[in-house]
Amino acid sequence: MSEGPARRKVGIVGFGHLGQYLVRRLQDEGPRHGLELAFVWNRDAGKLQGKVPVSLQLQDLARFPEHEVDLVVEVAHPCVVRDHGASFLSGADFMVGSPTALADQVTEMRLREAARRGGHTLYVPRGALWGGEDIQRMDQRGVLQGLKVTMIKHPDSFRLEGALREQLRAGRAVLYEGPVRALCPLAPNNVNTMAAACMAAPSLGFDGVQGCLIADPGLPDWHVVEVEVTGPFGERRDQAFTVTTSRRNPASPGAVTGAATFPSFWSSLLGKCVCVWGGGNLPGGTD
Repeated sequence: MSEGPARRKVGIVGFGHLGQYLVRRLQDEGPRHGLELAFVWNRDAGKLQGKVPVSLQLQDLARFPEHEVDLVVEVAHPCVVRDHGASFLSGADFMVGSPTALADQVTEMRLREAARRGGHTLYVPRGALWGGEDIQRMDQRGVLQGLKVTMIKHPDSFRLEGALREQLRAGRAVLYEGPVRALCPLAPNNVNTMAAACMAAPSLGFDGVQGCLIADPGLPDWHVVEVEVTGPFGERRDQAFTVTTSRRNPASPGAVTGAATFPSFWSSLLGKCVCVWGGGNLPGGTD
């Protein structure tokens, strides 16, 4: 008798709230989707004890090929993408949960080359980006003229770097407004949605997509993401196609990731991604 199709083995890099969520879903539901948990890595390996079988605990990222993994999913930190992304792509497909790492042009080109050379695929999940597939289709048709993403969160939900951190104050404040590329290294954990938009719209990219980051103490339990898309102009220059969406994502006070983003990542793992480099397909196919 046939044993059926082989399962796609998935390694999870990062065991924070999102990593734990993905591990649980893989253990509970993975087999019926053709997926199998291959390993889990975390910077603090102690957090895996009692939660992940010892046989699935990866102590050294350099040894990930020993698990014969098909797909590595990063949900840890942009530095993992920078330091290990090319290595992952040498032996497996790679889903980047921290696409702010790709704002660094050296990292982006290194991963593109690794994907091409290794014959593997790099995926970018949609995360909290609403309408990513429509943005991607407009970009592919050459009609996308402008894209702006505004993210509004409570000050306690931000993990900021450098001068941006010093701008947090008591009242509502616009922390940044401008090209997304310059913002990513200042808020690497908070603007992955903006980075995903840049990947969905390569004609604009990190320099053309505009980002606006707002701290609002009046939003203790929500993350708001507003996306403004500008398309082709009509007969007059003031008559352009526009779409504006506002996404209100429930979030625990101080949480970096909103509640609705967790199932969105699981959907991405099942094949619904913003964009890919390479020719591979996840179990459900890519949008």
